[in-house]
Amino acid sequence: MVGAAPPGGCYFSPGYCPCFVGFVRCKRLSSLSTFSTLARLAALATSHFFSLTGLGLVAFSIYQLNKTFLSALLPHNVTAAYIAEQVYFRQRQRQGPKVVVLGGGTGLSVLLRGLKRHTDNIVAIVTVADDGGSSGKLRRELGVLPPGDFRNCIAALADDEALTTQLFQYRFRSGQGLEGHSFGNLFITAMAEVTGAFEKALYESGRVLNIRGTILPSTLENVTLMAEVNEGAQTRKVEGESAIPAAKLPIERVYLEPDAPRPFPPVLQALLSADLIVAGPGSLYTSVIPNLLVGEVAAAIRASSAPKIYICNVATQPGETDDYSLEDHVQAIEAHANAGFNFVLANSNLNHPIPDSMNHLRAVFATPARDNSYTVIPADVVDQQYPWRHDPLKLADELMSWYKKISNAG
Repeated sequence: MVGAAPPGGCYFSPGYCPCFVGFVRCKRLSSLSTFSTLARLAALATSHFFSLTGLGLVAFSIYQLNKTFLSALLPHNVTAAYIAEQVYFRQRQRQGPKVVVLGGGTGLSVLLRGLKRHTDNIVAIVTVADDGGSSGKLRRELGVLPPGDFRNCIAALADDEALTTQLFQYRFRSGQGLEGHSFGNLFITAMAEVTGAFEKALYESGRVLNIRGTILPSTLENVTLMAEVNEGAQTRKVEGESAIPAAKLPIERVYLEPDAPRPFPPVLQALLSADLIVAGPGSLYTSVIPNLLVGEVAAAIRASSAPKIYICNVATQPGETDDYSLEDHVQAIEAHANAGFNFVLANSNLNHPIPDSMNHLRAVFATPARDNSYTVIPADVVDQQYPWRHDPLKLADELMSWYKKISNAG
């Protein structure tokens, strides 16, 4: 029975009471559920917060640890931007073209010094005919291949070029058995004794000094460079790399004894897989041509699909190329080896004449081939301070600029 409601009141019936109680309970449960959900979310957020904070602290600790180690290993003025730049530079270098260069003496090292700024994929094929000075003495007394030209190449390709050059070129002025020897020659010779082989000595020396490239002897055989020189009415034989320019007579031809020695196998592999093959610069008859006389080397160059370019010296060399023109240099190479160098890079800068104090030298300039058998690439590659030499950076820049042009055109 429903009771009367007071004015302004409401009527209650026993039938409505369960609904009301259920409504109140539902509200209470909803509130509890919401609270529980919020509590779980808060706990989850707290957990994520501390996890992220922990990861951040670990990352910061690793960063600080690396920074501490790097600061101990690197100069204080080295910045993160510099390190990033160097990482990018080295990655680009490792992806550079494979350039194979044949030569010896100081000319080859000049090119390598500039070339290593463009690519790490350098293979230097070096003559083993040197028989003068410290190299000749070590060769005769210890039976090793002459280390002098290899020493120059290692120093040129080393990461710390200035210090390595200073160290490797250091020559002992006194001391029984040491006088006249350079440290670099002794280092390579000692490494050959330790490793048991000259080619292994070159590899390990390069690894220790972190050189950018590979240095290979053209042959592992003990060869002697011979020459036939013109005495006017007759031809005379001259024996030995150092004796040939000392004869100061026109050279008819040079050859090796024994004839056509076996090439070092990696040399042929390098030539056949090259992106670019370069001969020179350097002494024409005693550094460049001897490599081409090693058995199968000239044939491998001809067989290679890579462009082939000869870098002509910027000046004549007394006793070897007196009064030679650009064409004379090219003809000498082709007469000895016919290796197929159909491009020639030559200096075109006439603004830096050779001084009168060096009047025994004559500049060699770019001139077109009269028979169109080769293409001349004229370029400013002369060293302004020493105009009878190449500038390493200018030479490498011009060479690689030309290579990119013909690569893109092809």
